[in-house]
Amino acid sequence: MSSPSEDAEVLSARWTEGVLLKRDVFSTVERGRFRTADGDVEAVLRRIDQVPWWSYLPARHLFGRERRALALARDLRVGPELLWAGRQALVRGFIDGVALHLAKPFGDAAYFRSAKQALRKLHRAGICHNDLAKEQNWLVGRDGRAYLTDFQLAACFRTRGRLFRIAAYEDLRHLLKHKRSYAADALTPKERKILARKSLVASIWLATGKKVYRAITRGLFNFTDREGGGRRLVNDAPVLIGLIRQNPAVRDAAIVAFADRRTGVGLYAFVEADQTALEVRLRSDLAAAKGPKPPEHIQVVQALPRDASGKPRTEILQLVATNQLDLIEPMMTSAADRAFLKDILESRKNLRDRFNFETADLNSPSS
Repeated sequence: MSSPSEDAEVLSARWTEGVLLKRDVFSTVERGRFRTADGDVEAVLRRIDQVPWWSYLPARHLFGRERRALALARDLRVGPELLWAGRQALVRGFIDGVALHLAKPFGDAAYFRSAKQALRKLHRAGICHNDLAKEQNWLVGRDGRAYLTDFQLAACFRTRGRLFRIAAYEDLRHLLKHKRSYAADALTPKERKILARKSLVASIWLATGKKVYRAITRGLFNFTDREGGGRRLVNDAPVLIGLIRQNPAVRDAAIVAFADRRTGVGLYAFVEADQTALEVRLRSDLAAAKGPKPPEHIQVVQALPRDASGKPRTEILQLVATNQLDLIEPMMTSAADRAFLKDILESRKNLRDRFNFETADLNSPSS
């Protein structure tokens, strides 16, 4: 299903293709640059002209909800600015920040105060997001503030009736669940009471509607949105990691997902080992095992980046796999971290969507 001619003309003249962020049965999302009256700006494109015919109607519905919400929230500065919208595509401003599940703002009470203020602004404008349980829909900006994204399930209300109040309450409750995960000590007594009490609608949804939703999306549409990784990250990655670790030369391994223009979702394996030529043997072993499809990319590294507890920092590896190197810099805490990561970046495998989102600090020669 091709894009309407007017959409195609605008995108051809004003959009510069960049990194593919996500591709599923409901839309294709990519990062690039968009030409405005003030010059080119970093932006994000969502388009539905490439979705399968059987998912077009729900995709169209979700697209319309996001377009309405972004138009209404244009001046709030709590989410992406709507730069342009057509019939089957829209362009929103790029927010310089990373998703909550990547940033992991442990103990950052200021971030969650900012998040609460952002949510209050959104609700005052009559908008309820309705999808804030997902950490990837909360961004931690480079300025440390909270921003919201992905308004496909958002609802716009003209009056603050009962349905609005229920949706707004659930938005807040989902925010507080994230606050409990990252900054539990900052929860107030009132916030703890909200966490302990779901709305009746939410309780009914969990008992009935959510089961139907999962049956449709995961069964009929074969769609699982685990941080954009889909079924391969959920089902295949754990099996593949187990197979890779069976090789005695492997100390550890981590697998992350990346959006792929040909297959939708690709897997990128980072393998900690001393033998850089180990990739060929690993591919042979995975093929012989006749298990899940092997990762599109296997990169052998001397050491995986790890957090204080010793676990691989998959949030950094995720950004390496998607070539969003400019978003890694704020997550580096020392010169040693930068030097360590530089070795991984110089031998990274996924160069198809490299574009120009590299940061000089990470790619400059060591002094």
